[in-house]
Amino acid sequence: MTNQENSVIVVMVPFPAQGHLNQLLHLSRIILSYGIPVHYVGTSTHNRQAKVRVHGWDPVAVASFHFHDCQVPPFASPPPNPNAAIKFPSHLQPCFDASYYLRKPVTELLCMLSSQARKVVIIHDSMMASVVQDVGSIPNTESYAFHTVSAFSLFFYLWESTGKPQVNAEMLGENDVPSLEGCFTEDFLEFIALQHRYLNVTSGSIYNTSKVIEGTYVELLRQHMKEKQHWALGPFNPLKVPEKNSCGSRHYCLEWLDKQEMNSVLYVSFGTTTTMGDEQIQELAIGLRRSNQKFIWVLRDADTGDVFNGEVRRPELPKGYQDSVKDKGLVVRDWAPQLEILAHPAIGGFVSHCGWNSCMESITMGVPIGAWPVHSDQPRNAVLITKLLKLGITIKDWARRDEVVTAAVVEDAVKRLMASKEGDEIRKRAAEVSGAVRQSVAEGEVYRKEWDSFITHIIR
Repeated sequence: MTNQENSVIVVMVPFPAQGHLNQLLHLSRIILSYGIPVHYVGTSTHNRQAKVRVHGWDPVAVASFHFHDCQVPPFASPPPNPNAAIKFPSHLQPCFDASYYLRKPVTELLCMLSSQARKVVIIHDSMMASVVQDVGSIPNTESYAFHTVSAFSLFFYLWESTGKPQVNAEMLGENDVPSLEGCFTEDFLEFIALQHRYLNVTSGSIYNTSKVIEGTYVELLRQHMKEKQHWALGPFNPLKVPEKNSCGSRHYCLEWLDKQEMNSVLYVSFGTTTTMGDEQIQELAIGLRRSNQKFIWVLRDADTGDVFNGEVRRPELPKGYQDSVKDKGLVVRDWAPQLEILAHPAIGGFVSHCGWNSCMESITMGVPIGAWPVHSDQPRNAVLITKLLKLGITIKDWARRDEVVTAAVVEDAVKRLMASKEGDEIRKRAAEVSGAVRQSVAEGEVYRKEWDSFITHIIR
């Protein structure tokens, strides 16, 4: 048998939102390290976005992937609405809906690869199940659903949707888990329901988590979906971040951090899909200044459907603000290398929306979180971080999501996280959990066993 006939090819089908693109790009890098060719499929805009925003490893490695730029019909890309009642990025819905048009080019690609390889393994975002619905009719192919949310959030979603069956495990009480009210728009809930219709054809599920972090909930998912294979393959992000990339360049905020003391700087960022109203930005700005703690604040509007085109709203700060904090704070208005920032020894805390990418990056780098959820799975991730893992404090309680967080609340929370005995204890715990995750990546440990099991399974 020739190498060609004996080969296994992996095809990645990511969902067109930054946190999702990023996770499958990290996963691609790891699979490639096993000598398995990887094909990454998306629109030309989103493939470019994934490549431009690589962080934590040298972007030159991306050249080893086979990117497939597919065309979809033009879609509306409206600006984010900071005044929307539900903070889910509804302005991205046209972009999500346009992804349906990837079904035909993806199917054509799979048919072509299927004729060339012994086996084609499709790893698709669970939000792209409709795009790969034809897998069952293509020879030598099998698909795996990739879940970009925490095992905790996914379990409670499935558990509630199946009538809350009795489980044989000690888990967080139902009353501690926030409802999904206010997390999604109706349009996106319909989108989720459509994708779930096509998930039954998958051969298994992959999670960006570690059994060290969420072992109980990974096991509960396995019990809940007995007929499927399950792998907790995280963390996907590198645990060691290179000092410089192949161009020898570093973001200016890292140079600033080099001059700061260990654990002295608070990192503030709300991810790529959060749009804050002007009043909330003013209160946050004043609270940060009054806390008298050093900070880096990434202040940018939510991504639009095409991050390379269109006008971007530049949120306003109080008059003279940047001058007034110049010795203490740095406001970054563009894309910032989050993983490199969190890995820097000067960072001692992270005010975060609790998107799962940010949570995993923070956990692996040992940085405690000030939880400020905004939409989607974030309120439940915030509970996982603060109540279960005890790796952070709550800044914004989901039950009070419609209220503005005042400068006084911000100031108090920042001091608790950065300059109190409680903060020191949480930092110590964060370092311990980070150490346990890093230990799990060592040879022969749980991470390696999960990966060896998965790779052995797909090349069999």
